[in-house]
Amino acid sequence: MTKAIHPEGWATAKGYANGIVAEGKTLFVGGQIGWNKDQVFETDDFVGQVRQTLMNIVDVVDAAGGQVENIARMTWFIKDKQVYVARQKELGKVYREVIGRHFPAMSLLVVADLLEDRALVEIEATAVLDA
Repeated sequence: MTKAIHPEGWATAKGYANGIVAEGKTLFVGGQIGWNKDQVFETDDFVGQVRQTLMNIVDVVDAAGGQVENIARMTWFIKDKQVYVARQKELGKVYREVIGRHFPAMSLLVVADLLEDRALVEIEATAVLDA
């Protein structure tokens, strides 16, 4: 079970939670990238890779017996800040299609590169499953 925390008087967080309180078994989802279950990239489009990356995270959480609502934290690693900013509306739509209106604590880092040359995004997640 998770509960979002927003300190009194703070502006509302948009698309993430400032903090999450959780209780249960912890699942650490290793960095997922935008390739499919066969480790094949189906697109070089940033938003398309984000969609696949989020679906990969959901698959791992499901395999552990959890649900999207169990995701307590995500850390995003992206290669291009300008693309992220320019396509935020599309990213929000894809996020809601895959994750819904569940917004865990999140961080976003711009990195020089990722291990897989075609990868444009990598996301780590932590989920807290029912005890």
